[in-house]
Amino acid sequence: MVSITKLLNFALPPLSLILLSILTLPLLLWKQLMYVKKMVYTENVANKVVLITGAASGIGQQLAYEYARRGAKLSLVDIRKEKLVTVADEARSLGCPDVTIIGADVSKVQDCKQFVDETLNYFGRLDHLVNNAGIFSGKLVVIEDFHEVSEYTPVMASKAAVINFFECLRMEVGWRIGITIVTPGFIKTDLASRAMEHEAILRKIPMGSARKCATAIVESACRGDKYVTDPSWVKVLFPWKVLFPEVVDFAIRFILELSQNSSIMKANLHLSRIPELKTCNME
Repeated sequence: MVSITKLLNFALPPLSLILLSILTLPLLLWKQLMYVKKMVYTENVANKVVLITGAASGIGQQLAYEYARRGAKLSLVDIRKEKLVTVADEARSLGCPDVTIIGADVSKVQDCKQFVDETLNYFGRLDHLVNNAGIFSGKLVVIEDFHEVSEYTPVMASKAAVINFFECLRMEVGWRIGITIVTPGFIKTDLASRAMEHEAILRKIPMGSARKCATAIVESACRGDKYVTDPSWVKVLFPWKVLFPEVVDFAIRFILELSQNSSIMKANLHLSRIPELKTCNME
C-alpha cells in the first residue's frame, strides 16, 4: 500500500497536467454550450409548488413574491406565523394561485418533517424547496456558538457545512434533482441590520437589494445553475481566494482588527463619560 501511494504521488501530478491540457478546450466548449442552453431554456414554475422557509421577511419574503409573479403555488414557512399572513396576501395579489402558511422552527427536526408533510398533504406535490431560513448569533466566530446543522453532521461552521452537504448531495442524486447553492453578499434585510448593530465595520460594506437578490436566485434555479452569487461583484473575491488565499486572509484579518479596535475605542469613550464612582468595602 505504501509503494502504491508513492507511485501515485509521483505519477498523478504530471498525468493530471497532461490530461488537463488535453481536455481544457473541449470542456470550455461544453460549458459554453450549456450556458447558451440555459439562456434559451428556463423552467416554467406556473402552478408548481414551492416551499420557502424563512418567508416572513428579508430574502425569503422577496422570494415568495418573485415566485408568486411567476404563478407558482406557495407553501410559506416561518417561526413567526403571524407575519406570514401579510406575505401570503401580497403573494396572492401578485398572481399566486394558492398559498398556505405554516408556523415552524427549522432548527427542530420534527418541525421540518411536519411542514414538508403538510405541504405534500395540501398540494399533493413539491417541486421547489427553498432552504432560506437562518439565524444571526451576534458574534463573528465563537466556538461555543456553533450548532449542529443536523443530527448527522458534526459541529462545524454552519455555512461551510451546508455548502459541502449540498455539493455532496448533488453528486449523489445526479440529474434527478437540481440543486442551486446560493452565496449572497451583504443584503439589506432585518438580519443584516442586527448584524450591523454588533459590528460597526459592516455598515461600510455596500448592501444589495433583497428583491434583486431574490430575482437572481429564482432565475438561476429555473435555469438549473449550480451556484448563484448576488450582488455579482462579490464573485471577484473567488479567484483571489483560489490563487492568493494569503492575501484574502490578511485583508480580512486587517478589517476585523479595525473593527475590534473601533469597538474598544467606543467602549473606552463610553466609560470616560461615566461619573466617578465611589466604592465602599464592607468588612
